[in-house]
Amino acid sequence: MDRRQHTKIVKEAAYHLGFDYVGVSKADYLEEDAAHLEEWLKRNYQGQMHYMANHFDKRLDPRKLVPGAKSVVSLLYNHYTEKTQKDSEAPKISKYAYGQDYHFVIKAKLKELLETIRDKIGEVEGRCFVDSAPVMERTWAAKSGLGWVGKHSLLINKQAGSYFFLAELIIDLEMETDGPIKDYCGTCTRCIDACPTDAIVENQVVDGSKCISYFTIELKESIPNEMKGKFENWMFGCDICQEVCPWNRFAQPHQESAFEPHPDLLEMSQRDWQELTEETFRKVFKKSAVKRTKFKGLTRNIDFLKEE
Repeated sequence: MDRRQHTKIVKEAAYHLGFDYVGVSKADYLEEDAAHLEEWLKRNYQGQMHYMANHFDKRLDPRKLVPGAKSVVSLLYNHYTEKTQKDSEAPKISKYAYGQDYHFVIKAKLKELLETIRDKIGEVEGRCFVDSAPVMERTWAAKSGLGWVGKHSLLINKQAGSYFFLAELIIDLEMETDGPIKDYCGTCTRCIDACPTDAIVENQVVDGSKCISYFTIELKESIPNEMKGKFENWMFGCDICQEVCPWNRFAQPHQESAFEPHPDLLEMSQRDWQELTEETFRKVFKKSAVKRTKFKGLTRNIDFLKEE
């Protein structure tokens, strides 16, 4: 079996499991990214996300994560939904967190993909990654032609926008590689102009410590007072830079039942959220990524918005 057959088997299996786009890159050292990552960390754009400074070498070389790695398979899984919270005054949750935690949903699919590869090709060593390890996922997705990195630093796919989860399979299998595509952002600056906290500091560079998602998810202490009035009612995550992106006019609703919101989630009013109990939190977010903030964190965010 040659690398062309390997590639055909892997891509067909991935599409069968519901992945929307699949691309392949050679597992190699990301030389260009080394300087960018070093500069980003030097500017303290990671804020209190101290883990971003860990495993510097592993972030840049997939062969340090998977010895003998030959290929990085990048995959996109759609999470876009047209559903919205009923009460326009209610604190908002990023669309990606409406349903079950994507880490578990997609990791299960990746493991199944790896098993299928082993069944059809033979002994293949590799690891699955879903936003939970030192992998430069947007770089790999762009290198394999799944899109380009927008000014907001998210990956944009020309056919379907940016509402995607990114995942990777790093394996010791020789495959045909895909090349990158050009950047289609042009002179558009809608995401930069719309960011209420000025987190997008330059093209493709986001000061993570200024992002609403950082404050509402990653930051464990009190939200700084100078941020008051700048959150535009977001209590978990933020979709502003994606909502204003012209490429997301092509986004289509996902077909993943696990990403459907809990029946109560979209119905809750502003008052319901302000009176949120731990019991309701546990019920509505039982399998959700929102559990990352814990009840205490989410109520902190809601109280912060209440004071605006």
